[in-house]
Amino acid sequence: MSFKTNILDRPLSKGKYEVSISAYGLLFSEIVQYCQSRVFTVTELQDKLASFGKTIGVRLIDTLSIRERGFRRETRLLNVLMFIRSSLWKTLFGREADKLEHANDDVGTYYIIEKESLVNRFISVPKDKGSLNCASFTAGILEGIFNGCGFPATVTVHWHKGTTFLIKFDDSVVAREKVFDNK
Repeated sequence: MSFKTNILDRPLSKGKYEVSISAYGLLFSEIVQYCQSRVFTVTELQDKLASFGKTIGVRLIDTLSIRERGFRRETRLLNVLMFIRSSLWKTLFGREADKLEHANDDVGTYYIIEKESLVNRFISVPKDKGSLNCASFTAGILEGIFNGCGFPATVTVHWHKGTTFLIKFDDSVVAREKVFDNK
């Protein structure tokens, strides 16, 4: 007697149940077109994509913490950043992020660098929207995850060394890390 397994009980990124890149590209281009039809400027479009990403990030952290972490919640900043660089990136994009860097001049600032962002691969940007960076969707996902994990942060995306996500943590996070380091 064989039992059917529930799709929700299967792992997110293991095996043959991954989404094809062409299906992902089609779905994401539809999201961009939907957002573009409701805004007037490039900044508004990036903000709209980021707000979509934030809602996904908040939901995604619950799923990842249950499936990947066994209900464990990280309490240290560096551990959360490493989890995002490895597990989250593998779940979303099939590989780890290229780089995770700490800003030398600011304690609460980090960078995640992608040489070629998957969300920008299938988007052809019109000349009138030349500064558009659709990776603001991913920045929204990251911001939703950080806020959902109890590490309030703002995440912006920039064209530098490919696609760079600038993560600026709230002062309360920096103060909490200093307390942990002094124990």
